[in-house]
Order: sequence, then structure tokens, then C-alpha cells
Amino acid sequence: MQSQRPSLLEVVLKTVVVHTVTYFIMGILSFALLDYATLYAGPAVNQFLRQTSDPIVMAGPLFQPIRGLLLGAILFLLREPIFQRRRGWLALWGTLVVIGILSPYVAAPGSIEGVVYTTLPLSFHLTSLPEVLIQTLLFSGILFYWVAHPEKKWLTWLLTVVFFLVLIFPALGVLFA
Repeated sequence: MQSQRPSLLEVVLKTVVVHTVTYFIMGILSFALLDYATLYAGPAVNQFLRQTSDPIVMAGPLFQPIRGLLLGAILFLLREPIFQRRRGWLALWGTLVVIGILSPYVAAPGSIEGVVYTTLPLSFHLTSLPEVLIQTLLFSGILFYWVAHPEKKWLTWLLTVVFFLVLIFPALGVLFA
């Protein structure tokens, strides 16, 4: 039988932290670089997605620990092919890209179903893809490295501090908006 490492708690907590941090960082970068305020206000998109000024959109990062918990529970079940193999990060990223981005069971922007079944223009689907592809790549690489190197205390401290800042900033933004 394989080693009991990583534990359920380790995988779930690290997944929550890494997902929330990479989600926030890529969201901020994409918001600024891709001008999401203008993109989401377009006539083809504004009926499908909330505007970036909506308080619930500002609170979006506060919901990411929930997604991280769900994802962490599944990743624990898949820990052998992901965390106990040399290129496990690539298996994780490939899985997320195929199942979570390109072919989820919902007509999401950037997915095959989204292109076929929504009225969103193809340009919107293509514009939204880099953000999620890069976010899942960062998530996969950082999580894999952190689980593989639990002795890297500096990484634990850095990601934990950034995680709490990521939760504090949107909470303050919603409170004072």
C-alpha cells in the first residue's frame, strides 16, 4: 500500500489556499489587461454575466475557498496519479483543462458547449480562455510543488499570508462599496 502522504487535510487546505490565490491573481490581471468592465458590458454578454461593478462579483474571491474544498476532496481521491508521480502537475492541469474548461457539462464561456449553445460571440469565448488556462496551470504547478515539498516553510507562510489578504481585500471592498 502507498504512503498515507499527503493527508486529506493537507490536500484540502493547500488546494483551498492555492486555488483562491491563483483565482484572485488571474482575475485581477485579466480584469486590468482584458478590460473586463467594457467586455462584460457588451450587448452580447451583459445579459449572461453580472457586471464587474456588481457587489457579488466583487465578493467572488470570498466564495473560492468553497470551490477549493470541493476540488481538494476530489484531488485527495486522485492523489496517487497526481501527487505521487513526477509529472503529476501535468496530469492535474490536463484534467482541469479537459473536464473543467473545454468540456464541462454546462454551456460555460470558453467551452465546447458554450460555443454551441450560447449566443456569446466566439471572440468572447476566445478572450476568456487565456485567464482560465493560465490560472489552472499556475494552480496545478504551485499545488503540486507545495504538496511535494512540505518542508518549504517559506512557501507555506507566503501562500497563507497572501490567502488571507485575498480574502480581506474583497471583504473590505464589499463593506465599503
